[in-house]
Parts: sequence; C-alpha cells; structure tokens
Amino acid sequence: MPDWLALYYDDPLEITHGEGRHVWDSAGNRYLDFFGGILTTMTAHALPEVTKAVSEQAGRILHSSTLYLNRPMVDLAERIAQLSGIPDARVFFTTSGTEANDTALLLATTYRRGNTVLAMRNSYHGRSFSAVGVTGNRSWSPTSLSPLQTLYVHGGVRTRGPFAHLDDRAFIDACVADLRDILGHTRPPAALIAEPVQGVGGFTSPPDGLYAAFREVLNEHGILWIADEVQTGWGRTGDHFWGWQAHARSGPPDLVTFAKGIGNGMSIGGVVGRAEIMNCLDANSISTFGGTQITMAAGLANLAYLVEHDLQGNARRVGGLLIERLRAVAAKLPGVREVRGRGLMIGVELVRPGTDEADPKAAAAVLEAAREGGLLIGKGGGHDTSALRIAPPLSLTVAEAEEGAAILERALRSSY
Repeated sequence: MPDWLALYYDDPLEITHGEGRHVWDSAGNRYLDFFGGILTTMTAHALPEVTKAVSEQAGRILHSSTLYLNRPMVDLAERIAQLSGIPDARVFFTTSGTEANDTALLLATTYRRGNTVLAMRNSYHGRSFSAVGVTGNRSWSPTSLSPLQTLYVHGGVRTRGPFAHLDDRAFIDACVADLRDILGHTRPPAALIAEPVQGVGGFTSPPDGLYAAFREVLNEHGILWIADEVQTGWGRTGDHFWGWQAHARSGPPDLVTFAKGIGNGMSIGGVVGRAEIMNCLDANSISTFGGTQITMAAGLANLAYLVEHDLQGNARRVGGLLIERLRAVAAKLPGVREVRGRGLMIGVELVRPGTDEADPKAAAAVLEAAREGGLLIGKGGGHDTSALRIAPPLSLTVAEAEEGAAILERALRSSY
C-alpha cells in the first residue's frame, strides 16, 4: 500500500464484524460505532433486510454491466428520481462519490461548453483528478494541476473567515456580493459544486438559504448548481431528506450527486439531474460496475428500510438530543470551540484553550481516548484536522446516544 493510505489510531484497528450500531475488532473488543465507515453504514451493520437481498441476488447473478437491461437498476433509478424533487429526472449510477462528482462535472462542463467551475472554500469532493481539482481543502488536494479552472467562493464555514462576525442575513449578503465580484472577473462558469454540509471539512455549513441566494445569481448567468449530497443525503441531517432542502426557496439543484449511505456498505454512487443535462453527452458512455445487480439489490432494500422506519425522523430526534448533550459538555471545556451540525451529522471543533487556534493534537488524542472507551468517531476540518466527526447509523437509539456522549465526554476531559 502507498504511504499516503493512512490508518486511524497508533495501533491500527481491524474490524471483523458488526451488528446494529456496534462493531468488533480482531481482539474481540466491542465498540459503539459513531462513524459508520465514513458515513457509509447508514442504517445498521448486518441489517437483515439488506443482507438477505444481497444474498438472494448473489445466488442469481452478480453483474452484467450497463450494456444489458438491469431490472434492479431501473427500479432504484425510478425511486431515486421520485425522491430527488427534480422534474423529469434521469439517474446514472457509479461506484463511488468521487466518480459521481466526476460525472456531474463532465455533464456540467459538456452542457455549458466551458471548464470553469465554482467551488466552496474548505470543500471536499473526492480523490480523482477532476474532484481534487475542485476540492477547497488543502489537506486533501495534493496537486494544483487540474482539467478545470476552479474559483473558490466564501460561505461554507459560518464561524471562521472574514464574514464570521456578521449575523446570518449579513453573512449571506456578503457571500453573495463575493460571488458577484468573482463573476465580474471571469467568463461565466459551468457550475457551482457545493456540499450543503461540508463533510471532510468538519461538518461545517452556511446559514440556511445561502445556496438559494447563490442560485438567484447563478440563474442570471445560466450557471448550473451541483449539490454534492454524498454525505448529507438520505435524511442524515434530520430536518430534510436532502441537504439542499435547507435552501429550497430556489427549488432543486440541476444535478445532485449521491453515494455512501444508500448502499449501507455496498459500493453505490450516482448522479440524478434534469433530463436535458443528463442526456447532453454526444459520445458513447457506459459503466462496467456502476449499477451492478448486487449493489442495486442492496440499495433498494436499504432505501426501503430507511423510508419505512422513518430513519430521517429518528436522525432528527436522536441527533437533536445528542447535539444538546454534547453542547452541555462543551460548555465546561475550554478546548471545545464549537459543537455544530444537524441530525446525526455532528462536528466538535477543538482549539488550544484560551485561543482560536486549531488543535489537531488534541483531536488525535480524543480519537484515541474514545476508542479506549469503546467508541469510534472520525476527524476532519479545514484547519489542520481539528474537528471530531460524529455520524452514527441513522437507527441509533436514545440509550446508545447517551452512552456515546458519556464516552466522548470522558475522552474530551482526559485530553484537556
């Protein structure tokens, strides 16, 4: 493996199996999982409905490519098109969020016949050449070379930067003015790509309505809006099924990318968008592994379980309790700058006590201490990886939320 393929923890953890919201390592230790393989185990580990669907499909056929009619792919595409809120939508399946964003950028630049793209500062969109080229987080962007010309806009981080001192309305107005200023200095870009809640960036988000305000400006120039819902989709934010719906005054985006949670661990990504954009390619294009029968079976079963059991509502209720519990803990600790998020997508930003300086060493220490206490969490952030990332499966119970909060509180106290 290459050196840049990093592992969490000083003593790397090998997860051997899981059930519900828990996983076990190769030494037999049990952990409450508050990260879900980077927000991917969306409903639960070893969910019977999904494992049964995968097993039954595996007994029939695993794969045939998009060159052949694939009933599970059609069924899931129809379901996602319906849920997207986009009129006359079309769906294309990929194998990952990176590939989904890659495809959206291909479609947008082809449709608009230009390679300039707007992206948000502190953003993350994947590991491919084009996705790295629109990523606004230096920790995840190893090269300045790109097939795209990328212009970065303010707004993805509410509590840092030159507009942090403003109230929400003034913050939005300042970010819109910044966007207008950028557009006054360049040819109209093809699209704006933005995460409604920045994932790798530390679960930061703008005030509700920012992207609706941006959309009004974008529409003046014919610029498309791509909502990167790889981490925010499927009800994780609790208040909405899609993250973009917090900015819904302007209607749905032109393109929405998705991945991670829909497969509950199976490799599914994709793009859903307006037919005229989705149909704009004038060259052959297929997918060998995108939409394969076994992943579609998993996605159909997982999505059905999520909707039938109102896991979005559970994310809102249990996530709200968890955020308030963590804010009560943070109020007593000088090293916690902010507890933010919505639903079961929560960030805890750490700083050196008495300052506003990021504290990545503390974040690493809390990660280790939480593991010792039986809790797995993630980390991220645009300021030297100083934010803890909390994103349990959406079926998390109140008791498990309380248990995880208590472990995290002890881990934080041990580090400060």
